[in-house]
Amino acid sequence: MVTGPVQQPSLVARPRAAHPVDPHPIGLPGEPRPAGLAGDVHAFGRAVAVPTTEPRWREEVLSRLRPVRQGFAEHVRVTEGPGGLYRELLTQSPRLEHGVRLLTREHAPIVAALLAVQRIAEQPEAHPDELRHRAGHLLRKLARHRRRGADLLWEAYQTDLGGET
Repeated sequence: MVTGPVQQPSLVARPRAAHPVDPHPIGLPGEPRPAGLAGDVHAFGRAVAVPTTEPRWREEVLSRLRPVRQGFAEHVRVTEGPGGLYRELLTQSPRLEHGVRLLTREHAPIVAALLAVQRIAEQPEAHPDELRHRAGHLLRKLARHRRRGADLLWEAYQTDLGGET
């Protein structure tokens, strides 16, 4: 059985401290919000969705992108690192090797997409539509990766094929 940080809780109650330049706080006071990387991705998506005519829109997108980059780097470390989740998962459930390999291969393109969004956001002359397009691409990649990871964990812990210990 995997004993490490298998999956972060998807919802927790957080205090409603709005980001200093966030004119559109997420949710209502006391409303559960996604935690960790999921919450950072959600906040990034909300920042991208704000009208581009808002003052400091580009700066807010960049500000919300930083924790996503940091959180994803931590995700890669926790899953692929020595003694990481994937190694432990494969020790217990070797049948999941193909799924683990697919998830691992997704990490590099997601990191590249994160960097592409950052580069575009840092260019004041870049058109907001280009930034939104790349951010949308990144958000879809992250959502697909999270869904595949959740499916893999579900398969590992909810499917009883017998014979594996």
